[in-house]
Amino acid sequence: MQPPPVPLDQVDLADLDVFERNEAWGMFDTLRREAPVHWNEEHDGGSGFWSITQYDDIERIDKDPETFTSTHFTNLEEPPAEFQDLRRSILETDGPRHLALRKLLMRDFSPAQLRRYEDFLRGLAQLTVAAALQQEEMDFVDAIAADYPIAVLARLLDTPADMTPQLISWGNEIVGFSDPDYARVLVNSEEAKKYRHLPFSSPVSQEIFEYGRTLAAERKGGEGEDLVSKLVNRIPEDGVPLSPEHYDNYFLLLVVAGNETTRQAISHSMKALIDNPTQMQWLVEHPEKTQVAVEEFLRYASPVYHFRRTATRDVELHGQRIKAGDKVVMWWASGNRDETKFEDPYALRLDRMPNDHMSFGKGPHTCMGSNLARLEMRILFETLLPQVAEITQTGDLVRVRSNFVNGIKKFPVRIVTK
Repeated sequence: MQPPPVPLDQVDLADLDVFERNEAWGMFDTLRREAPVHWNEEHDGGSGFWSITQYDDIERIDKDPETFTSTHFTNLEEPPAEFQDLRRSILETDGPRHLALRKLLMRDFSPAQLRRYEDFLRGLAQLTVAAALQQEEMDFVDAIAADYPIAVLARLLDTPADMTPQLISWGNEIVGFSDPDYARVLVNSEEAKKYRHLPFSSPVSQEIFEYGRTLAAERKGGEGEDLVSKLVNRIPEDGVPLSPEHYDNYFLLLVVAGNETTRQAISHSMKALIDNPTQMQWLVEHPEKTQVAVEEFLRYASPVYHFRRTATRDVELHGQRIKAGDKVVMWWASGNRDETKFEDPYALRLDRMPNDHMSFGKGPHTCMGSNLARLEMRILFETLLPQVAEITQTGDLVRVRSNFVNGIKKFPVRIVTK
């Protein structure tokens, strides 16, 4: 549904209330139309940022790391200079080193490699769905959307089943760094200053590090096929081994990114199907089209609102002068609603083709796990939908308080099986 228009002077993409109420979409529309390069002040001491909202501009910036670097960090937080190298992950690395770090695991996420997991993933999906459907009423996030991706991640990391709840909790807290229901220390709070040497200024990062180090010590020098074994036993192609800090941050990224974004995409997709029953019926009648539908799910869900870059030099764009050092925010969610790229962008069209969405990014930092996410989503909906006679939302949907992750915390549903 097309959101109501928002006057330009009321646009504020630093206001987390806007995102918790799911009201950012009207602001994106206004910015694309009236101010595609728009300066936004911050309310928490941040230096402010430029919002980039048109698809073509986002793509240009994402593909130009020399002008718009990731090395000064990729969310709105501004870590002190003395902690940046300590906190640096593959996300905050550009150029040849970024490519070398990426190649450490990139082939393990290729379509050819992932085909080896298809039977396993289908078995996991069947277990998740069977357990959830033992009851008619459930929270879809807890019962299905969170359970399935984390079970996949646990298999890839080769962690014991009893660690799964902890992995979910860690992921919630890291991604929900601005949500008081998730974060024990909010990212811009006074207390967070004690943790500015840690990713997301969160004490939970240290807990993830310690667990990752335990796994690394167990698997160093072994021949395991899990991602941790590969991370600690492979040497990047540039010949520079992973430092302890780089390993810590790489492991944290696997734990968080390997679970949270897929979980949110699944939740939003199910919500979209409930709101569009004719589209759900079409998909049930055309299961061979699920792979095409997944691309529309990803566009429509936009599980990550934005990523940030930093200008390395003065640049003029749409008549605005972006200065070297300015934060530049690519609003991927806005790009996915750009009417110049997607006809009727607020409509869910599961047969939409072409569908060149930007939910995984468009440049050298394009999500390494995108093929896995697509495969997980396809298999889950192929497993779930044939068993559903009716699904209805039974209560309010509660969103994560964040302008970074487009997350759902609570999604009560009732499912009647066939």
